Amino acid sequence: MGKERQFVVNERGEKVAVVISIEEYEKILEELEDLEDLQAVREYDEAKASGETPIPLEEALARIERSRS
Repeated sequence: MGKERQFVVNERGEKVAVVISIEEYEKILEELEDLEDLQAVREYDEAKASGETPIPLEEALARIERSRS
C-alpha cells in the first residue's frame, strides 16, 4: 500500500477524503473482515472462559428491552 494517494480538499484546503484504487479498497475490506473474525473469536473465547451459563438470544434481547423501559 505504498502508492501515492489523491486527496479531496474542501474550500479551506483541508483534506476531507482520499481516492484509492479498487484493489487497495478491496484489500482494506478483506483485512477489516479478518480483524472482525479475530475479534469474534476472542469474544467467544472470553465468554466461554467466564464460566457463565449461556442464555438464548431471544431471552437476552428481552432482558435488554426490559432494562430500557
